[in-house]
Amino acid sequence: MNRIDQTFTQLGESGRKALIPFITAGDPTLAFTVETMHVLVEAGADVIELGVPFSDPMADGPVIQRASERALANKVNLRQVIDFVRQFRNTNQQTPVVLMGYLNPIECMGYEQFVSAAKDAGVDGVLTVDMPPEEAEDLSKRLQDADIACIFLLAPNSNSERVRKVSEIGRGYLYYVSLKGVTGASHLDLEEVERKIGQIRENTSLPIVVGFGVKDPETAASIGRVADGVVVGSALISRIESSLELTEPEIRQQITVLLASMREALDN
Repeated sequence: MNRIDQTFTQLGESGRKALIPFITAGDPTLAFTVETMHVLVEAGADVIELGVPFSDPMADGPVIQRASERALANKVNLRQVIDFVRQFRNTNQQTPVVLMGYLNPIECMGYEQFVSAAKDAGVDGVLTVDMPPEEAEDLSKRLQDADIACIFLLAPNSNSERVRKVSEIGRGYLYYVSLKGVTGASHLDLEEVERKIGQIRENTSLPIVVGFGVKDPETAASIGRVADGVVVGSALISRIESSLELTEPEIRQQITVLLASMREALDN
């Protein structure tokens, strides 16, 4: 049982829901990332999704695309992101960290080297946005052998067969994309989310978290009533982007205020 499994077990026993912030590694500076990961934990994060910057982030909206551009301008690559996790583990051995990104950087590094480096650094999960389960057998087997969760996305149009297929090889949790479109989109239909999560639960025993469109405490609380956790990404990145003229401690204050308010809403 890795840290993700332990976290969701403990949350379930206490009747709480997971709060999972997403930030892009290396945005806005290299020095910003690791300290911010610690601050997110202090603000109530249960799991951290650390975005691996990529030049063609097709599933991401303009906010996270620009974050990737800023990180790439800082020369951040996959090895550097893994090293951020290693630095984080120097003082935090409890909070799960999931790398979220695209397949190309992993393929360039090589599956064996990537899994070995991720394991050594203390990575707990990997979510590869553009890798469908039909093509994931090799990487998912290597991750499973290293006790790293291979996490998959589910879309609003994912049918029961797809859910079962993903559940067979997936670990950690299922990430339900609550909107058709890219990250940061709007028009979240909470009734439809509740209906879809009910269908997913009939075909999996994995925890279900919901992302895309979680912008404020009220939305987080509404999703938390039906899901096992919520992911907040674009809302945090927007706070970072709008605060670039501030000092790094001031930027962290901006995003932790939002995250703490979501933590309070989920717990209430």
